[in-house]
Amino acid sequence: MFAVIKTGGKQYRVVANDEFTIERIPGEAGDAVSFTEVLMVGTSIGAPFVAGASVAAEIVEQTRGPKVISFKKRRRQNSKRTRGHRQDLTLIRIGEILTDGKSATPSEAKAQTPAKAETAQPATAETAPAATSGEGASAADAAPAKKPRAPRKTKAAEAEGGSEA
Repeated sequence: MFAVIKTGGKQYRVVANDEFTIERIPGEAGDAVSFTEVLMVGTSIGAPFVAGASVAAEIVEQTRGPKVISFKKRRRQNSKRTRGHRQDLTLIRIGEILTDGKSATPSEAKAQTPAKAETAQPATAETAPAATSGEGASAADAAPAKKPRAPRKTKAAEAEGGSEA
């Protein structure tokens, strides 16, 4: 089954497990997003949207498009202007096409992400107290702070200083 969704002012034909880039939407990699502006599901066409239909997706990564250079020149007037632009994009993976107001089932990737974060936190918590206790911390505290550099003299200050001496 396919659906046609609207996001970022554009329409996309999507199928489950489809990956494509869209205009930037807020979120980070691994976040789940839902598109409720579904214009068409299979053979049913919405007016303007299909009632109770939504598309569940996952953000794969936030990226940027290629650099587009805009160059404007006016002939025989020695006038030209160059400007570059890169569009912010989001790569998404379609999970499910939902009809009749059903909710999305949690994906396996979302279930694995919190487990990885929990295992990483104790490792950093154990290393931090070890670094602060012992002789290593006292040696770092005993080192004198570096004195900030004096500002550079200007030519006007040098001229004034030279006439006084």
